[in-house]
Amino acid sequence: MTSVAHEAWFQDPRLTRVFSLLNADGGEGRVVGGAVRNSLMGLDVSDIDMATTLTPEAVIERAKAAGIKAVPTGIAHGTVTLVLDSKPFEVTTLRTDVETDGRHAKVAFSTDWQVDAERRDLTINALYANAAGEVIDLVGGLADIETRHIRFIGDAATRISEDYLRILRFFRFFAYYGSGRPDAAGLKASAAARSKLATLSAERVWSELRKLLSAKDPGRALLWMRTVATLNEILPETEKWGIDAIPGLVATEQALGWTPDPLLRLASIVPPDVPRLVAMSARLKLANAEAAWLKTWALAVPVNDEISSAAFDRLLYRNAPEGIIARLKLALAVARSKAEGDMKEMSRAARLGKLLEQAERWQKPKFPLSGGDVMAFGIPSGPRVGQLLQTLEEQWVDENFVADRAALLARLNDLTK
Repeated sequence: MTSVAHEAWFQDPRLTRVFSLLNADGGEGRVVGGAVRNSLMGLDVSDIDMATTLTPEAVIERAKAAGIKAVPTGIAHGTVTLVLDSKPFEVTTLRTDVETDGRHAKVAFSTDWQVDAERRDLTINALYANAAGEVIDLVGGLADIETRHIRFIGDAATRISEDYLRILRFFRFFAYYGSGRPDAAGLKASAAARSKLATLSAERVWSELRKLLSAKDPGRALLWMRTVATLNEILPETEKWGIDAIPGLVATEQALGWTPDPLLRLASIVPPDVPRLVAMSARLKLANAEAAWLKTWALAVPVNDEISSAAFDRLLYRNAPEGIIARLKLALAVARSKAEGDMKEMSRAARLGKLLEQAERWQKPKFPLSGGDVMAFGIPSGPRVGQLLQTLEEQWVDENFVADRAALLARLNDLTK
């Protein structure tokens, strides 16, 4: 019998208390989903989700009697979150789908573990662990974990029709856990239903896409999404631009220790066209900070890798460093991917790497003068103040920031005579 009883997370006394709460008086609780899957794949476990035969009301009642905090986080769908010493456990009553429209489901509570397993999306997500740590597999998930095969439970088209977001989840889980070629039935069903992605909320689509782009290596998943035209459904901006930059970017991230950045990866597969990016950000309802980052990247000036250090400091002062850093990272990834056996690209990659280091440690110098300094020379508040400051600042930058306050005040005195 496969077991997770030896895992540190399973031996947590707080989980033991949750099991005791759910398993008393004829009830039963099991750990389900990610914690079991990740343990069997040798991966870290963070969240612990539970399934139970008890109704949400019964879970809340028992928790109250035991002095455990219970939060009705999704009670319409049977979910209650128990909080023990700041650790949340999401507990959901076994369910069966009564009605689905591809976006939302009406559910009925159940006590049938087989029915509950079969309504889930992928086989590797439908494994349970009982209070003894024994893994219970009702849908063939153990074999799929062994081969890293990402497969829908039962008929793929039926599972997808219950919630069209499962198309993106299929590719996302393939990016994180799959190997080889994606499941043929899953690919076929995803391709057939791809137009239904337009019926989903933008927030759900972007959330799923962002998770996919955060995978250690999303390249193979993106390639298959492109192959069956699901990528174009949600990111038409990639249609003519392509995803060829992803392998080189991932390789560079891993070689240089960069933390995978879903926005940088997105930038690598869409054109730096501000109007199109603004439209894409609005369509996908990106957060304001995310949309602003993409715009800053698109507006950033491309950097000549042969620029001098002093000239690059001036460039950083006059432009948004964040956008320039993104440009440099993408350019460095391209150069590194071409560098093998190409001395010119190797040299270019080395120069880009040094510029990136300079940009990342750069701190913007503070211009020594202010509007008050100008007005102290008898210039009244108004446009003339700003014009004089701008003239002096431009000179200061052109001379690589060396003029100090006294020198600048002397120049200001000459300009105001």
